[in-house]
Amino acid sequence: MNLFFEESGDFKVGTALSQAGEAYQVEMASGKRTKVKTKDVLLQYEKPAPAELLEQAKSIAADIDLDFLWEVAGEEEFGFAELGAEYFGHAPLPAEAAGLVLSLHSAPVYFYKKGRGRYKAAPEASLKAALAGIEKKKQQALVQAGYVEELKQNRLPASMQPMVLQLLFKPDKNTVEYKALEAACTELHTTPARLMLAVGGVAKPKDLHLSKFLFENFPKGAGFPAVPVPVVTNKLPLAEVAAFSIDDVTTTEIDDAFSVQPLPDGKVKVGIHIAAPGLGIRPDDVIDKMARQRMSTVYMPGDKITMLPDEVVNAFTLAEGTTCPALSLYATLDPQAQWEVVSTETRAELVPIASNLRHNQLDDLVNEETLASGEGEYPHKADFAVLWQWAQQLEQGRMKKREAFGLKPEQNNRVDFNFYVENDIVTVARRKRGAPLDKIVAELMIFANSTWGKMLHDHGVPGIYRSQGGGSGNSWAAKMQVRMVTHAAPHQGLGVDQYAWSTSPLRRYTDLVNQWQILACAEHGVTAPLVAPFKPRDANLFAIVSAFDAAYSAYGDFQSNMERYWCLRWLAQEEARQVDAVVLKDEILRLVDIPLVIKLPGMPSVARGAQVKLDLLRWDEVDLTIEARLLEIAAVPEGTAETEPEYEEEVEEGREAGDTAAEAAPEESAEVAEVASDEVASEPEVK
Repeated sequence: MNLFFEESGDFKVGTALSQAGEAYQVEMASGKRTKVKTKDVLLQYEKPAPAELLEQAKSIAADIDLDFLWEVAGEEEFGFAELGAEYFGHAPLPAEAAGLVLSLHSAPVYFYKKGRGRYKAAPEASLKAALAGIEKKKQQALVQAGYVEELKQNRLPASMQPMVLQLLFKPDKNTVEYKALEAACTELHTTPARLMLAVGGVAKPKDLHLSKFLFENFPKGAGFPAVPVPVVTNKLPLAEVAAFSIDDVTTTEIDDAFSVQPLPDGKVKVGIHIAAPGLGIRPDDVIDKMARQRMSTVYMPGDKITMLPDEVVNAFTLAEGTTCPALSLYATLDPQAQWEVVSTETRAELVPIASNLRHNQLDDLVNEETLASGEGEYPHKADFAVLWQWAQQLEQGRMKKREAFGLKPEQNNRVDFNFYVENDIVTVARRKRGAPLDKIVAELMIFANSTWGKMLHDHGVPGIYRSQGGGSGNSWAAKMQVRMVTHAAPHQGLGVDQYAWSTSPLRRYTDLVNQWQILACAEHGVTAPLVAPFKPRDANLFAIVSAFDAAYSAYGDFQSNMERYWCLRWLAQEEARQVDAVVLKDEILRLVDIPLVIKLPGMPSVARGAQVKLDLLRWDEVDLTIEARLLEIAAVPEGTAETEPEYEEEVEEGREAGDTAAEAAPEESAEVAEVASDEVASEPEVK
């Protein structure tokens, strides 16, 4: 006797050798023997042979008309043998019965299984919906296959064109378009990003990196709606100065300027004038909400996304030939007492801007030698001489304070890099940190931020401070991590007792917030805590700190990625293959001509600061990776042992998450300790 039975959801045939109780001993066509329970047996028959019956059953099942079978089945539950008699018009033969079972089992849309060999026809509405779904999937499969073929031929399907960024950065994996993209990538052994570049969905790797950043951080676009330009309603006094700024040639958000006034008693009054959008923008107004949403201007080589609309920036930037509202800090200095600060004064006023000086015009004229000898002619020469003397004294004072905190003196022998991009051609300019113009601006900005931070603290008004040192953690780097707090605390790396960002209110939201608080102190004195926009332990202030940290970190990562991209573009542009590099730490090196960091596995142990020659094998502008091999190790430059901590700081502590040097105010590229010891951001990620 032969059996047709169900086992683990599959239908099988075999010859029964014996029966013991509720089970058969069955020999399969392969010769294998198995135990089959009686309840799992659907048919017992003599002929044909098991293998032959299964073949006939499959053929019969393929010929069965499911629509007709469903009509015959009716609405009640049935056994397969009962339906077979109706469908075939006679008691079904073994092969017909088995074929009917196979057909019923393979059509769950038409028939619901109710037990061994028992089924029920699906309701008409359910069947129609299921069939429609199946047909839809068939059509989608055809469409998907068409998309895959187009992608494989380097053509972007029309339906994918408006959703390229969505497919790349936040795809709905249930869509036909995503499934087609994924399938095409699998067949072509590539990634979605590379395939989109190949088919023209994204024009260039640069656009890919920029689009990803904008998609994640500016989902509604980087533009601004039309807004009324704020007007300063305060009646401000006119300052009797001729102020001047010092910026890079590409800087448009000019938010700091200086003035020098000799006094009759031989002392000197130096003015630090900061653009004052806080006099026109008010907390919670429409422009404040825009600025708070962005938190900072975003910088990248050759471009930027401003925190404020251009018309607002233009209304407050310290442009040459205009008289601008400004928050001024005046320091009266005694040149006879090593430029001691005799007194300070803060006030809001209108400041005449005589000059917007640019580094590219002055760098060759204003240097340590010309300042010492008095040679050369350039604008504000006498003012520069005074500022240079004071800047050096300020730096010395900070270094003493830094050493008092237990830190080693700063080394100003590192190099900064400026990126300039025009028509996709990048120029990378080396710039030694600590040059006189940089140092003047850096030291005066540190002085202003520290002085105003103390002013807020003394008045009992909270602000946003940057603090370094004394933190928790097992490692020195963790303890020296820069934190943002709302109370005065030392910044050990800078060598100051407190440091509140206040000098870039056109570019950083924290500075705008601090400016509101400083204005309250300057205008209201001891009653400032009652009228300042933010009160002690203000939850809104804590929220700003948290949001700023998150945004600034994201912007810094993006800036690093774009700088790394342009470094790789520079290599291609210059056809660089053999390059010089300097060892930062262990296997981590940086090229000499550009700030490109490379990890070289297997690098022999070499002193930090040693120069090596590399052979660049390949680089990838999509992944921002580079492969190189070591050609030779040059002699360690003299004095490397002294500068070793400098390289240690650069790798372990990182650099300030700030603006690109091409756009930054000098305070950003030259606040040496802040740059050297803040969180990792502007060094490209080591890959």
